[in-house]
Amino acid sequence: MKRTGTLLGAICILLSVVIFLVPFAFVVLQAMKTPAEASQLRFSWPQEMAFVENLVEVLTMRDGIVLRAFVNSTVLTVTSVAIMVIVAAMVGYVLQRRASRWNPVVNFFVLAGLIVPPAVVPTVWLLQALGLFKTMPGLILIEATFGLSFCILLFRAFVGTIPRELDEAALIDGAGAVRLFFTVILPLMKPTVITVIVVQAVNVFNDFTNPLYFLPGDENATVQLTLYNFMSQTLNQWNLLFTDVLLITIPPLVMYIFFNRQIVAGMTSGAVKG
Repeated sequence: MKRTGTLLGAICILLSVVIFLVPFAFVVLQAMKTPAEASQLRFSWPQEMAFVENLVEVLTMRDGIVLRAFVNSTVLTVTSVAIMVIVAAMVGYVLQRRASRWNPVVNFFVLAGLIVPPAVVPTVWLLQALGLFKTMPGLILIEATFGLSFCILLFRAFVGTIPRELDEAALIDGAGAVRLFFTVILPLMKPTVITVIVVQAVNVFNDFTNPLYFLPGDENATVQLTLYNFMSQTLNQWNLLFTDVLLITIPPLVMYIFFNRQIVAGMTSGAVKG
């Protein structure tokens, strides 16, 4: 039995290496090559190291569009994730703690947010009517809305593991509803908060379709849209493309490395009780 478990573990590790590390190593190798070498798309060590030149060219191309894109993506990610955390934590707490005739209706819309695919054209019409099309606030609302359902379910499951006696004790001590939530409940949600921040930050930072549809234009470019700068119908600058891919990959990778345990804790927090 132990041998079988060890063998399965070894197979899983090997598959993980093949699926994740090999493609990442390929990206790194291409980012270090000259244009001629990178165009061959071979998994080989570069004959001439050109990583610094590629990096400088990527960061300075088109008046620093990649740097502007990193700023735009950072603003988009931080703001939309902050909205998701606060709103989803409040909704999840109320749904779990307060029985109401409106709960089934709210639950229906929460589940619908996970099932119903987003409609691009009606959303564009709505943003145009509100004067938010091609604006950062409009895209922030889009990202926060699309990620809200998943976050609410996580927070609701975690609130089910928090004893109700804590709520009652805080109310007896004179805490109001707002103070109860922000000083007692929200600090206890730390594992789920970290999970939501990391998972949704990676999703928003790596999002390609929503910025493409709802925030077009070079001034509004996000990091994923900068990949277009190195691809065309006649010429693909593979060395610059893979350098840009490497730059885009580093922030989410660092977040997952440092917070992987908290992510697992947050995802499984409501699995037993709730």
